[in-house]
Amino acid sequence: MLAAMPDVSIRAEGLVKHFGSVHALDGVDLEVATGTVLGLLGPNGAGKTTCVRILTTLLRPDAGRAEVAGVDVAHDPDGVRRRIGLAGQYAAVDENLTGLENLFMVGRLNHLPKDVSRRRAAELLARFDLADAGDRTVKTYSGGMRRRLDLAAALVNNPPVLFLDEPTTGLDPRSRTSLWGVIDDLVAEGTTLLLTTQYLEEADRLADRIAVVDHGRVIAEGTATELKADYGSTVVEIEIARLRDAGKARRALAAVGHVRDGNDRRKVRVTLEEGARGLVEVVRALDGADVQVTDLDVHEPSLDDVFLSLTGRTATDEEETEPEAKAS
Repeated sequence: MLAAMPDVSIRAEGLVKHFGSVHALDGVDLEVATGTVLGLLGPNGAGKTTCVRILTTLLRPDAGRAEVAGVDVAHDPDGVRRRIGLAGQYAAVDENLTGLENLFMVGRLNHLPKDVSRRRAAELLARFDLADAGDRTVKTYSGGMRRRLDLAAALVNNPPVLFLDEPTTGLDPRSRTSLWGVIDDLVAEGTTLLLTTQYLEEADRLADRIAVVDHGRVIAEGTATELKADYGSTVVEIEIARLRDAGKARRALAAVGHVRDGNDRRKVRVTLEEGARGLVEVVRALDGADVQVTDLDVHEPSLDDVFLSLTGRTATDEEETEPEAKAS
């Protein structure tokens, strides 16, 4: 019988992993409280998948240590595997077997008795809306169906800790939203989840906390709200009542933030490094310059803004793939 879960279900301290001259991880520290979701974000090649593979015992670190569900990943990998589920970037199911046969096989590989494996397979097919397709071979499934079956396979042994490595890559918006609902249900039941994703709205929607990784290091961590406040910028777009006042408005606003032209000659955009708190200064500057305004729109920062500010890249920028991923 497995021991009770600790308050922190995933802990990594100073993880290092090199592939020749490439430093895939260069001292990663992570902590995920039990029953919460950590979103692991970073550009392609930043070290996300390497980190997941170490935490799920598929790779050994060159330095540092990690525990999952209170078990050391290096000293007791079998103990870790009994406590986790893993769904990778690509559905790891046998397309020549039926959905039911795939889940039954996973149950047996996890040393579950035949009757338990059969029961869990039927339960999970129903839960993932695959019951009607359970007797069909997986080669006839759509991409969304395969992804749901892959997640179901990760849950056969009812793990308290789940790792999802870009689980919705390639899915259409409807399938992605459906999978989000399943993840919500799992977390509500107490599952701890580490999620890597290139979709920032996915992290914003699902994660309790977010860690941004770049060049093998965690460069920022916090809630989505905290990261937006610390690294994002509020943009205010002002529409000037009199075109002749546009130049005067730009000069007045230059003392408040970074000024850019809007999408027509009567609009001015100002970026506020202090966030929405600087809005009062915008109004004061315009009033002091006797500039009349017909419209004022405030655009709050997004995770995309945070990501670009921290890494200098967008989440989907192409970059060299992590070395071990190429060999898999």
